[in-house]
Amino acid sequence: MTAIDSPILAVLGTPPSPDFDQIAERATVRYCTDDTLAKGLTGADALFVWDFASDAVRRAWGETDVSRLRWIHIASAGVDTLMFDALRTSDVVITNSRGVFDEAIAEYVLLLVLAFAKDLPATVRYQTEREWRHRETERITGRTALVVGTGPIGRAIARLLRVVGLRVAGIGRTARVDPDFGQVYAGDQLRDRLPWADYVICAAPLTDQTRGMFDAAAFAAMKPTARFINVGRGGHVVTADLIAALRDGQIAGAALDVVDPEPLPPSSALWSMPNVLVSPHMSGDFQGWRSALVALFADNFDRWMTGRPLRNVVDKQLGYPVGGEGGHGRRAE
Repeated sequence: MTAIDSPILAVLGTPPSPDFDQIAERATVRYCTDDTLAKGLTGADALFVWDFASDAVRRAWGETDVSRLRWIHIASAGVDTLMFDALRTSDVVITNSRGVFDEAIAEYVLLLVLAFAKDLPATVRYQTEREWRHRETERITGRTALVVGTGPIGRAIARLLRVVGLRVAGIGRTARVDPDFGQVYAGDQLRDRLPWADYVICAAPLTDQTRGMFDAAAFAAMKPTARFINVGRGGHVVTADLIAALRDGQIAGAALDVVDPEPLPPSSALWSMPNVLVSPHMSGDFQGWRSALVALFADNFDRWMTGRPLRNVVDKQLGYPVGGEGGHGRRAE
């Protein structure tokens, strides 16, 4: 790949941060909304999808000339909004923001595990009601956690939970022994492993294979004392089946940082269930995350401009990056 001079860069979303000025000095930047993306993509060499939840790329794709487009970077670990057939079969290289959110999400998952074990929601509720009610709480040492998704986020979760005394296993593409998870089981073994877990944690990418994998049968396979934690995508879960499982006591609780749809409608039963914690897709959003995202993009932008291999190249058939810990993949040709 040769170096690129004076490229046209389309950006979907609000200008990310002052740190983005360094990139604007090296390219013609077109800031786009959902409605103007089709126009902004015409003749563009690259696209930065800052608004990762938008499906505007899919809608704009057939309405504009993308013949010059060579590279798309998305400001999230998930790339499900880009996994439509026309883009998958194109020569456009996709990179993601793998590595930015791993530790923050792992910390959030640990918080949720402890909140359930120590009955923190009830403590807050009783405090609000000015009621002094003593209870006994659970230990987490020796409890079991099944982490579904063995990418960098799942790996960070596994490491942290093991440090505080939980026994951890993973569900990934292939079965193997792993230094962070201990035992990793293949995806088709999910139902068999669910009865083992006190905490079932979804941290998988959303793909055709993982969409709706937590359905009525999956919740029926869990312990009635199990808690389900989702920091992956709302599309992993059949929401009606989760609500039924919670109401019927098939599982003891759920913590949902992602839901389907987002935002969660005010009419959803999940809001008022006493055994449910809902947060607005914020588990990875630590103070400074915007600057971290821009820094990663800036590094990849410099690589792209100078003809060097890009970081976090997505396998468009799998829906996530593959390769070593460095996250480098094939170059954007």
